[in-house]
Amino acid sequence: MKLRGRYGRFGGFYVPEVLIPALEDIEAGFERFRGDPKFTAELDDLSRHYAGRPTPLYHAKRFSEHVGFQVYIKREDLLHGGAHKVNNALGQGLLAKYMGKKKLIAETGAGQHGLATAMIGALFGMETKIFMGSVDVARQNVNVHKMKLCGAEVVSVSGGTCTLKDAINDALRYWTSHVDDTFYLFGTAGGPHPFPMIVRHFQSPIGTEARAQCIMQFGRLPDIVTACVGGGSNAIGIFSGFLDDAAVKLVGVEGGGKGLNTREHCATLTTGSVGVLHGAQTYVLQDETGQIRKTECISAGLDYPGVGPEHAYLKDSGRAAYYAVTDEQVLDVFERFTRSEGIIPALESSHALAWLVQQKGKLPKETVAVVNLSGRGDKDVSIVEQHRPMR
Repeated sequence: MKLRGRYGRFGGFYVPEVLIPALEDIEAGFERFRGDPKFTAELDDLSRHYAGRPTPLYHAKRFSEHVGFQVYIKREDLLHGGAHKVNNALGQGLLAKYMGKKKLIAETGAGQHGLATAMIGALFGMETKIFMGSVDVARQNVNVHKMKLCGAEVVSVSGGTCTLKDAINDALRYWTSHVDDTFYLFGTAGGPHPFPMIVRHFQSPIGTEARAQCIMQFGRLPDIVTACVGGGSNAIGIFSGFLDDAAVKLVGVEGGGKGLNTREHCATLTTGSVGVLHGAQTYVLQDETGQIRKTECISAGLDYPGVGPEHAYLKDSGRAAYYAVTDEQVLDVFERFTRSEGIIPALESSHALAWLVQQKGKLPKETVAVVNLSGRGDKDVSIVEQHRPMR
């Protein structure tokens, strides 16, 4: 077991021996090309002209009036593909190209990372295979269709809970026998080293931009930075810009499902315990025998029983705080935010917005909160309609 890739006691890589050379190869490629002028120039050009960076920081005035303090939205939903996932997919996809890989595989829950990977596969002319739980295939069928339009093969995974956890399991199994020509484009800030480090790096423009925009637009740093947390890529992306600013409170918001007093939630950092999942030591939802618990959440993108190891470290160190909100609170804010701002937030991002609503009446009106709107909610309209039919 190697010591690098650790965040305190969390992280590492607990994987089959056959995958260790592949992970070391990716790490070496990343270290080689991350500072290469040609690589960084190409990535910067694609990030600007293909993905659509930089994204704006928007003052949600009517929503701010509702909660009683100032709320600014980092508009990652405006990126190509509709979510922050394209940042990491572009970076890793370009890394795969520079490393000479010909094929991409990826896992996906809500479909946004799968779509981003499929887009990059089309862009670079690489054969692409996406693993997705059959439950998520059904509830995110629009994104499945988009992936197929981009030329990707979507593998429906029917084992276990048929959700993101099982998609990762099958993707890792497939990779073990295809490491020579295939690059695993891991989507979240979890899994074995070096993936948490790589995903954080390629998502860090969110935080870098947001910090500079705060100073430019209202002359100081925000009091609160918040984002939803499943595996944790969008949250670690925006947190990275403020980690050294002790006065900025960092808040991650998990899926509370039907409530923390039930087993139908995915609030890993709120109720989980330390264990190993998908190659990393982190907080995990597990029973007393170490078996992974079934999770349930209205948001496919947060329906995961683990979390990235850096988030586990930030929790234990006290640098970030993590809370959970319920499906009902998420549905409430999904409707309110859409009607107050004319912006349809992804159900994932709506978790962070719902936590802000809970702070109503508790914070001074001059408080400034920045929330990462990690994706747009087009993909979730049918799910919301099932729970809240339009009147």
